[in-house]
Amino acid sequence: MRPLPRTGRAGTVSGPANPIQAPGTDETYWRRWNGWETLPAARLPTGGRVVVVAAHPDDEVLGFGGAMAVLAERAAELTVVSITDGEGSHPRSRVVTPAALARLRAQELRDALTELGAVHARIVRLQVPDTGVARHEEQIVEALTPLVRAADLVAAPWTGDVHSDHEAAGRAARAAAQRAGTLCWLYPVWMWHWATPEDARIPWQTARRLDLPPHIQVLKRAAIDRFTTQIRPLGPGPDEAAILPPEELAHHLRPMEVLFQ
Repeated sequence: MRPLPRTGRAGTVSGPANPIQAPGTDETYWRRWNGWETLPAARLPTGGRVVVVAAHPDDEVLGFGGAMAVLAERAAELTVVSITDGEGSHPRSRVVTPAALARLRAQELRDALTELGAVHARIVRLQVPDTGVARHEEQIVEALTPLVRAADLVAAPWTGDVHSDHEAAGRAARAAAQRAGTLCWLYPVWMWHWATPEDARIPWQTARRLDLPPHIQVLKRAAIDRFTTQIRPLGPGPDEAAILPPEELAHHLRPMEVLFQ
């Protein structure tokens, strides 16, 4: 997850406004929404091969981590593709360099997948520059196409997430899946921050709800906790602030996940 930060960190969003930087929708409002009950159930593959694409390490766990834990229980063969290494999350840090942060985030992802039960998941790092996914979109499609061929499902960030890296990652994954004739679902990440219940900008007609059993919720919480570079400060200064404060994490700790099909 790569926000447009509140303390001057670099980042990009789609459109002239900056809804990610603006105050977000409190999770309380989402929890009270009665629209959850109208969303049809998402039906995951019972096994087979699933490719999960993320713009930055942690996007896939935030938006699709519960699903990955369910798939791991079903002995699905999981491939996780990190388009960037997330090295740009703290560009002014005096504590960690971008190269060191890339290494840390790669290990955090491996640790998170272990928490989800996906010990044997394959991780593919494309090492596209953080914040530069849209500039490399066609190359990413070319890299993803052989990875998603013959997969039972591809999951990727939602193309309307209002973050350019997320949107470009979703477009590239969807294009690769179309070339390969593979089913592609999209998971939102930042949407819960800037959108509101009943929001007309959201394609609710294509949304599906995946209910997470209690033990899967526990696994997802443990996996999210592994991303210490994102959920805890790197140091005392503002340039070392946590990227994902508790109020943002709350959106991803519900007893369900939402996917656009």
